[in-house]
Amino acid sequence: MILHVVPLDEWSAGPDLPYRPPSLANEGFVHCSADEATALAIADAHYRDVPGPLLVLCVDESALAAEVRREGAGGAVFPHVYGPIERAAVTAVLEVRRDAEGRVVELAPWG
Repeated sequence: MILHVVPLDEWSAGPDLPYRPPSLANEGFVHCSADEATALAIADAHYRDVPGPLLVLCVDESALAAEVRREGAGGAVFPHVYGPIERAAVTAVLEVRRDAEGRVVELAPWG
């Protein structure tokens, strides 16, 4: 299982199509995390000022058509998906709960 942080409005766009975040076009891959702690740290560091609900997609990498590579970045290793994420590969969606200042507090079931 790998995790991907995404704003709700981005995940909701094109619900009948595979998910293609801007990073896929810009960098050639979808950024993911190997565990919840890393996903929360990424949400806190990079999405604090993003308005609206923030989600974490739980992705079954064995259900992806695209290649997943584990690559180093900033002294850590992250899973990168080199293609779109099929929605059928998303086994769960979690909500990132934040405080009034936008700091990450916890993950909770979405919906």
